[in-house]
Amino acid sequence: MPRHTRMAPPRLAAALWAALLLCPLALPAQAQEKKAEASKPKSSAPPKTLDQLLQEVNAGRRGETAENRRREAEFRRRRDQQQQLLNQARREKARQEARSERLEASFQKNEREVGALEKQLQERIGSLGELFGVVRQVAGETRGLVTSSLVSAQFPGREAGLSTLAQSRNLPTIDQLEDLWYALQQEITESGKAVRFEASVVLTDGSREQREVTRVGVFSAISDGDFLEYSGGLKEILRQPGGRFTRAAAGYENADEGRAEAPIDPSKGQILTLLVQQPSATETISQGGLVGGIIIIIGLLGVALSVWRFLLLAKTGAQVALQVRSEKVRNNPLGRVMKVYEDNPDADAETLELRLDEAILREVPKLEKGLTTIKVFSVIAPLLGLLGTVTGMIETFQMITLFGTGDPKLMAGGISEALVTTMLGLIVAIPLTFLHSLVSSRSKGIAEVIEEQSAGMVARRAEAATAA
Repeated sequence: MPRHTRMAPPRLAAALWAALLLCPLALPAQAQEKKAEASKPKSSAPPKTLDQLLQEVNAGRRGETAENRRREAEFRRRRDQQQQLLNQARREKARQEARSERLEASFQKNEREVGALEKQLQERIGSLGELFGVVRQVAGETRGLVTSSLVSAQFPGREAGLSTLAQSRNLPTIDQLEDLWYALQQEITESGKAVRFEASVVLTDGSREQREVTRVGVFSAISDGDFLEYSGGLKEILRQPGGRFTRAAAGYENADEGRAEAPIDPSKGQILTLLVQQPSATETISQGGLVGGIIIIIGLLGVALSVWRFLLLAKTGAQVALQVRSEKVRNNPLGRVMKVYEDNPDADAETLELRLDEAILREVPKLEKGLTTIKVFSVIAPLLGLLGTVTGMIETFQMITLFGTGDPKLMAGGISEALVTTMLGLIVAIPLTFLHSLVSSRSKGIAEVIEEQSAGMVARRAEAATAA
């Protein structure tokens, strides 16, 4: 064995051991290097001599050199492949840019052609554009007319084609124009007809019933004597108008031939709606509240008392008139006065006059009985109406204070009470005043007859005394 091998200096041995210890640290951490390191054959035993150590180091270095060359070759191969892909992408980009330029040029060319064609179209259409606009407008108006028309209850679905024509932005076709013409002609023709047809009617309780409906043009629809309204379907009006209208409707519906009167609403339902919303007499009176009820009670009592007193005075007046024509004393105010005259045949004229005045004073209160009450009622009624006016206005101002003046319906209750109580007060006061005057004049007439007859009795007694 050579000498330098057997007697290696300590410094060289230390360098070899350091290289051996640092080899694992120089290995990269990639997955492929770990596989290569894992695939290296492992020595079954550590080197025992420096020669063995040197051989293992050389073998490891050769293996690393081969691995590094393999990695460099792989890197070059991938670099060439990526360069090829880059070149291919650049060629594709250039091709697409050229295609984009061609499409942009074609788009601009087409846009210029479209603008020229649109201009040519507008020039050729001319006044037809305005005409088609009018057609769409008429179609929209006709659709609204048809939708709310009673004719649609008999011929449903008429508004579908009109809606398409009204919303279309294209030129209308001949069929669409004919449909528009037919809808207008049908509406005109049916508006002059009175027909009967079967239709589904929504009743006031929400149920549906198949009924025979009588349609009077486009103005009224009647079924079983009740008026119907049309809003997408026929429905009974919750509140029917006055009796004379429903009677006329029932009479027309039951007529088989000849002529018959039919109530119609030329406003196509608006007047009928307002008519049924008008409060009845009972509802108007109920708006007067408590004060209005008191006024009505006073009015009824006053009228009853006036009628009773008038009839009683009429009977008394007839008895007095009969007593004037008869010498026989009867049971009536004049008869009782005459009885006083007959019971005092010897009294002088002055005494007889006093006794007759006393008898008259007993009869007059009976004749004037109830007149004061009637007069009080006629005075109280307008005062209560004024009271209701004040309370109603107080309620109105309270509503204004709480909710403002934004909603007039909130103030309607107080205003209604104020006006209705005033109206009721005047309605009661005016006839009571008239009745009081009538009863009072009748009472005064009877009293004047009694006084006249009494004066005649005194005159006869005085003449008899003078003659004696």
